[in-house]
Amino acid sequence: MTYPILYSFRRCPYAIRARLALAYHAIDVELREVFLKDKPAHMLELSPKGSVPVLYTSSQHVVDESLDIMRWAEQHGASGRPSLITHDVDLQEHLIARNDTTFKHWLDRYKYHVRHTEHPREHYQAKVLEILQELDALLEERDFLVCDVPQLADLALFPFVRQCAFSDQKWFFEHPQLPHLQAWLNSWLEHPLFKHIMRKFEPWSPEDEPFIFHMPKS
Repeated sequence: MTYPILYSFRRCPYAIRARLALAYHAIDVELREVFLKDKPAHMLELSPKGSVPVLYTSSQHVVDESLDIMRWAEQHGASGRPSLITHDVDLQEHLIARNDTTFKHWLDRYKYHVRHTEHPREHYQAKVLEILQELDALLEERDFLVCDVPQLADLALFPFVRQCAFSDQKWFFEHPQLPHLQAWLNSWLEHPLFKHIMRKFEPWSPEDEPFIFHMPKS
């Protein structure tokens, strides 16, 4: 059997959300963990931009954007799995677009504030807090960002909120204005799918035997 090949890096938030979607839809892949300082030649042939994740499908199609991999998984997943695009598509698209532009912009400066000395760290922290508070407000009366069941937006935003929280765990998890977001994040951190896709693997090399990463089927 031929499996899709996924070039991934364990801690990359873009790769995390791609793996989450593949796991949610029970799509087994040949996983190739990437050492970012020594990227595989085959991955660069498939996607010269050199960033993960990169999916090389069984039909020899290259998908090298994380959101596109998530949508590919939605179309090719196991039958019987609930769709992740069933509620308020416009809101989902808005949340994902803002996450991948505005929030990511300020998150990078918050995490790496020593490289961005034009403002103090507190300035960047305040900028990410504005968006975190808006997410918290969405969770006041429902379990997930859009409705009471997981949607694509939840899987797409979770790795970035996690990254933000882990930049200063005390600040995030003790902030009085983020109680619902804290609970939402904790539920994802403890989710079996997340624990499954965050297993540690050695970087892949062409000499390795193929490693098939089997996803949960229930």
